Amino acid sequence: MGSQREVHERPVPASVSGDPRERCAKAAALLEQDRPREALEAVGQANGMADWGYRLLSLAFERLGRDAEAVAAAEEAVRTAPGSWAARLRLGSALRRVPGRRWEAAAQADRAVGYAPEEPDPHVLAGDLALLRGEHREAEASYRAALRLADDHPLARVNLGLALLRWRPPRGHHDPAWPIDPHETGRARDAVEAWSRQVRVLLAVALAVAALLAFRTGLAGTAGAWGVAVLAGVPAITFRRGREVRFWRYVPRMLVRDPWLGVSVSAATLAVVAYVAAIATLPPVLAPAGTAWPVLAGFVLLNGAALPFLRVPARAWRGRPVRALAEFAAVPRDRTARRNVGAALWILTVRAWSALVVLLVAAALGAHWLALAAPAVPVALALARPKGTAAYCSDLALAADRLLVATRHLLTLASVALVAVAVVTLLGLPATTGGWGGWAWLACGVPLAVPAGALAVRAARARDHGGHDAPGPWCAALAMREGRGTRPPGDTRAPVVLDGDVRRALARSRGVVLAFADREGPRTLAAEVVGADGELRLAAPAEAWEAVGRDPRVAVFVTDPVERRFWAEVRGIAVGDAETGVLRLTPERILVPHHGRCRNRHRRHRHGATRTR
Repeated sequence: MGSQREVHERPVPASVSGDPRERCAKAAALLEQDRPREALEAVGQANGMADWGYRLLSLAFERLGRDAEAVAAAEEAVRTAPGSWAARLRLGSALRRVPGRRWEAAAQADRAVGYAPEEPDPHVLAGDLALLRGEHREAEASYRAALRLADDHPLARVNLGLALLRWRPPRGHHDPAWPIDPHETGRARDAVEAWSRQVRVLLAVALAVAALLAFRTGLAGTAGAWGVAVLAGVPAITFRRGREVRFWRYVPRMLVRDPWLGVSVSAATLAVVAYVAAIATLPPVLAPAGTAWPVLAGFVLLNGAALPFLRVPARAWRGRPVRALAEFAAVPRDRTARRNVGAALWILTVRAWSALVVLLVAAALGAHWLALAAPAVPVALALARPKGTAAYCSDLALAADRLLVATRHLLTLASVALVAVAVVTLLGLPATTGGWGGWAWLACGVPLAVPAGALAVRAARARDHGGHDAPGPWCAALAMREGRGTRPPGDTRAPVVLDGDVRRALARSRGVVLAFADREGPRTLAAEVVGADGELRLAAPAEAWEAVGRDPRVAVFVTDPVERRFWAEVRGIAVGDAETGVLRLTPERILVPHHGRCRNRHRRHRHGATRTR
């Protein structure tokens, strides 16, 4: 299997003249081979290159991590060609990396979609920005629109799976609209989470020691004094961790955006209250059932273990993992897709495990007939396997993860044991520890306890590796796809230019016909050519300006008064320039006659686009 690089690399011109288009063509080839430094040298200072050169400069700067320069170059590209969807796409892509400017990026993506609804890349960028904001329905709609235009778009396919799974980025606590570096809010989140964890651990250990002193030695007074003394450690931890938070005004909003962070902080606060009450009511001997002290002590001692136990299943039951798995597996050669297949399989496994735990608890509470439904869980897990050629990717993920395979086998064993529990109960056999029922309960508990440990191990590995080497059993372990694989990025495409014949016709003609879409339907008006170089500038009536504001896609028809048989149609995007009072039209397609037939100067293919002159 060849690498993606071998698939989409194209030869770089050996030598480049001073012609700007040749320099840009070489830079575009170098960027496709991920050689941004050489691309910068090839582009030079973008003199005379119009928007194409600035777009290439912006992409090269972005890949080198120079985000501010990438935005500046992209803004220059938009200034040079305001009607270019590729320039808008490049600016939106550059702005998404700048803190506090995601809304501007979304606006540029929307304009790119409006300028070129037939191109997949603007839809993908709009979907990516919606996905990062947590607007999963909008993201799903954008990705599906892109796939209707280009079914082989790997970025749209993989990220559609993330939208179906209701994925949240690793920095889910951070709002892209905040004018602050995500690393700053990340440090604040880590400090808050560390405070919560350290306070809960401190109080749990202190209460355990106090209870041991009171119940074993009878020194209730000493135990109470110890508990009060340890309580002074809470302000010390709070002061230490509070110094690490530089932007306190964002912390309340972070707790809202990241529900589990809010739950962790709330649990720590409640643990302090429960600890104080438990120390104040510490009995000299273990309190009998029915008193409040065991409840308070149980909360202080067990909340730290209960939160992770609840967190993983709660995250796994988000979204539609079966449909997402099919989307991931449909791109078997994509590395990100293959990794996400493994994560989706783990998410489905967590769902199966939690369903069996619920059935086990229900059977233990007396609803033994529910255990008869246990075999449906592994059957559903097996049916979740993608169909057709996509199954190959799923099989590879299973073959490469022995821990996942072993966990799924244990779940099958647990389902069989649950059925045995139901059968034992229905037959009236003894359910004591030494009887058949006791063995059945043991056969249920062990196969479900071992997968819980496996899930904890995999979750820890995924967290330690940032989720890149070991897919974890939650949605945050998934990875967002970036880059377009074998498809050349739309923001590196060469612009359509007005060649000599069309320029001569525009220069000789005293007027042209401007066609646009009005409220009542298609309309045509006479317009005057002001200039025609990289773009076409027209002086048009006010009603044309109003129509262009609603739908900027227009067409200009021109005939050559000298060569009367020559005519041309220029289709493109018109943007009004209030400063100069003209419409600036960026060409997207040029049609000219050739021996009695129409010759297309911008020929499109369904997958990708090739411009011929």
